[in-house]
Amino acid sequence: MSTPFKKELEKYRDVDEEDLLRKLSEEEIQQLEDELEELDPDNELLPAGLRQKDQTKKTPTGPLNRDQLLEHLEKQAKEYKDREDLVPYTGEKRAILGMHTLMSNQQYYEALASSTIVNKEGLNSVIQPTRYKQVPDELPNSTDVEETLKQVMENDPELEEINLNNIKNIPLATLKAYAEALKGNTYVKKFSIVGTRSNDPVAISFAEMLKVNKTLKSLNVESNFITGNGILALVKALQYNNSLVELKIDNQCQQLGNKVEMEIANMLEQNPALLKFGYHFTQQGPRLRASNAVMSNNDLVRQSRLQGLNGPIFPRCRTTV
Repeated sequence: MSTPFKKELEKYRDVDEEDLLRKLSEEEIQQLEDELEELDPDNELLPAGLRQKDQTKKTPTGPLNRDQLLEHLEKQAKEYKDREDLVPYTGEKRAILGMHTLMSNQQYYEALASSTIVNKEGLNSVIQPTRYKQVPDELPNSTDVEETLKQVMENDPELEEINLNNIKNIPLATLKAYAEALKGNTYVKKFSIVGTRSNDPVAISFAEMLKVNKTLKSLNVESNFITGNGILALVKALQYNNSLVELKIDNQCQQLGNKVEMEIANMLEQNPALLKFGYHFTQQGPRLRASNAVMSNNDLVRQSRLQGLNGPIFPRCRTTV
């Protein structure tokens, strides 16, 4: 059912825009140009000349002649007088004070250690710039997502590590299927989905998996679109899991906030097994509590090794702040 507002707009359907533009005065056209200027100045599909307002009122002297323009620029460059040096060049070598501010620390200390320098206050040695080794681009991830999922579902004993990092086109349903398949898998020990555009539903699926799985040792979900709700679901699942020793959640699309970080620290203090936690806390309080919790877990493992204990790590008592 059409509204009165829609009926009012119907009369503008067949308006001739060209006829309207011809009836506009010069001031109205100028006002229209000013309005259109703010519409989309960054539209890369338009030529640069059509993305900005013509700011010149000068009448063109004629068509563009590229050869004449280049000749004029070359002539102007040759006739332009060079600026005189403030200190004329005489060929005499002089020491440059404060050379350490013009080079890196490595170059500066190498120069000081050089035996060819007589005057340490004025370095007159030639220091080559540091040459950095070129690092080739990382090859794309060649993991067969569907085939690997099938191996997880079949509980293949040869599959112990899964790396799906930076594969952008994995459907969220497939990632959830991995979480569901890991519930019954007894061989996969390391799972990583860095940069796969995973979100909260995926994180919650893996949280449910952690409550059941007793084999997985490392889980990495960094650089995704998981918010505080998904992160809290993963961390809270640790209270049901004593087998996971490494969890990485850093570099999500948005900061988690102080409340979430405090909850993370609280959950880490209640988990006796986690030895590595990958997250950069923005608040000092949660950072210190989380660091102490993970350090306490590592100390407990170290003490168990010294005592020759091969059994499970028993939960410890800790006073929370």
